Amino acid sequence: MNLLSRHSLAPVLLLALYFSISSAFGQNSYKVEVVINGKPIVSSEVRDAVNSQEQLLRMTIRDPRELDQKLGELRQSALYTLIERQLVLSEFEKLGGTIKAQYIDDDVNSVIRENFEGDRQKFLQELAKNGMTLRKFRQQRQDMMIISVLRSRQIRSLPPPTPAQVEKFYRENDSQFREKDFIKFSTITIPKYPIGNSTATPEAQLKLAEEIREKAVSGSDFGTLARTYSQDSRASDGGDWGLQERASLNKELAEVAFTLKAGSVSKVVEISANYMIIYCEAKQPGNLEPLEKVRPQIERVVRSEMGREALNRWLSSLAQRASIQPESVRKGFLEWIIKEKP
Repeated sequence: MNLLSRHSLAPVLLLALYFSISSAFGQNSYKVEVVINGKPIVSSEVRDAVNSQEQLLRMTIRDPRELDQKLGELRQSALYTLIERQLVLSEFEKLGGTIKAQYIDDDVNSVIRENFEGDRQKFLQELAKNGMTLRKFRQQRQDMMIISVLRSRQIRSLPPPTPAQVEKFYRENDSQFREKDFIKFSTITIPKYPIGNSTATPEAQLKLAEEIREKAVSGSDFGTLARTYSQDSRASDGGDWGLQERASLNKELAEVAFTLKAGSVSKVVEISANYMIIYCEAKQPGNLEPLEKVRPQIERVVRSEMGREALNRWLSSLAQRASIQPESVRKGFLEWIIKEKP
């Protein structure tokens, strides 16, 4: 049977076949998550893609509901990444593309040389220890090459950023180009899971944080509130951080703090495992670097954004033309491209 006739099988029949196999085995490993142009992605592939990250989430998130939500988001993202991969590989096949075996040989030999000191036997032993055959490894490396080649084609012919694009980015992101921004601020920290209180829930802690913020914006002294309610190392000092440089702060904290006007209080924000309220006492903006000095840096960033947008359009067109079942997964994938890959 040639390639064309094999792919002319009705997608409905293929779906029925794959899902009947899943039911017959009755194991999650064989559950078909989605079928793309007649090729299934099964749950074991999704599980393998998220295994290490899933273990980390289980170790760091205590709330069962939050854990379930994060695990669901992680698995969904992994599924959509696998769909993206299969769409690109299918496109390569439709184009009649081939990768010379010599290229794969050279790539594998490079891996052996750089990671196993040229010891092929040690490399094969490592593959066996991880339950992988040389054939499967070669296939994975070939797939990586294909994906890299086709993705590169989408951005290779993009025009350079225009002066207007560069200037717009400079205006909208001026905080990135200031030297030594400083801020004097205080915080109130309410942990989601307070030590010594096993009955507290994130919902109750968030409600407490909102009530404290309401007191702060209504005129209560922020320092007194911090001494009374805050649960961090700065509570005894009224939550005072003193004068801090932007670069020394946690990125999430800095992004919220530097948007505040002097004398204002932030909304309750979630940072790591805490709910935080931030009071800005004063800000000292640094000197803005001249546009010409940072133009090359901005051009690289803008070109990267243009490349991502071009890839998004291409992936969307592949998904629109492909047979992706169930339809709900196709819709979710298209939404994910926009949301996760701006």
